[in-house]
Amino acid sequence: MPCAKECPCPKTTCPNHKKCCDCVIKHKNTDSLPYCLFPDNDGNKSVENYYKKLKNRFEKGVKE
Repeated sequence: MPCAKECPCPKTTCPNHKKCCDCVIKHKNTDSLPYCLFPDNDGNKSVENYYKKLKNRFEKGVKE
């Protein structure tokens, strides 16, 4: 599989670094999101944490 030219993931020693398809498959199987799709994860890349962050982001954007 061809490699990406740029990869924002800080885990440069990961065997899937710059291999987007392999990375996405790995994260799908572990119910988590790749760093490139969820950079503000505070170390928790779980889908549950993603929804919490997304909810907070939208709630802060709502004007009362």
